[in-house]
Amino acid sequence: MTSRLLPALPLGLLLSMTHAGAVAAGPYDCLLEPTQTVEVGSPVVGLLDKVLVRRGDQVAKGQVVATLESRVETATAALAHYKSNMAAPTRSAENKIEFAKKKFQRRRDMSAQNFMSGQERDEAESEMKLAESELQLAKENKEMAKLEWQQQTSQLSLRTIRSPFNGVVVNQFVYPGEIVEPGGQKKAILKLAQLDPLRVHVILPIAAFAKVKPGLSVDVLPEAPVGGRYVGKVKTVDKVIDAASGTFAVFLEIPNPKLELPAGLKCRAQFPIEIDKPVKR
Repeated sequence: MTSRLLPALPLGLLLSMTHAGAVAAGPYDCLLEPTQTVEVGSPVVGLLDKVLVRRGDQVAKGQVVATLESRVETATAALAHYKSNMAAPTRSAENKIEFAKKKFQRRRDMSAQNFMSGQERDEAESEMKLAESELQLAKENKEMAKLEWQQQTSQLSLRTIRSPFNGVVVNQFVYPGEIVEPGGQKKAILKLAQLDPLRVHVILPIAAFAKVKPGLSVDVLPEAPVGGRYVGKVKTVDKVIDAASGTFAVFLEIPNPKLELPAGLKCRAQFPIEIDKPVKR
């Protein structure tokens, strides 16, 4: 069970409003944020066996990050797999039906020549049909065993916790030997953050609302000691304007494949547009 939490932009990171007529848009205060943060937990109750990563470690999508104690589930899955591969019941039924068919054919021929009674022929026919039913039952049992093996394998896989994306480990909440409860207080094992791409949270004045569109390239300057200049693309423009401050939020994305930029860093964003000063009335 997972929950997604996005860091809130601090109140102190407000934009610098301009007072000229037509001016370049920015630079405006911004904040580098993870694309998403996820608290990774287990969908089933169990004893935490191993945590394979530590705080600060990079993780890849699908990587095993933790496992629950699963000896019983492993044994159950192994038993179901063995049953699904059992061939003796089917072979036995096939041999039995082969013998029953030959016996029925002999008695049918002898009954046609009046060397045997019709009752004995009917008994042989019943034995053949019974053998056919046993063969069908053996085949159905084998198919059922395969389905049980798939079910047990699926149950076993739920006790292996994997990372949902490429990212880093932010925090660890539960340690080996503790009970993990999806509906309890200890429902999360690790907190992971996706840092590629990074999300840039910017607050702009309402005058820029019609000029900022998705796909617009924006220069982003992280604060010291990281520094540098990066190009971000406008990903989302908030459609709800804050009436009290006359501002709206814009979210950019910056590629960060080498994780050179940390999340939580303040920055400045320079937009390649001009903003007209609102006319006073």
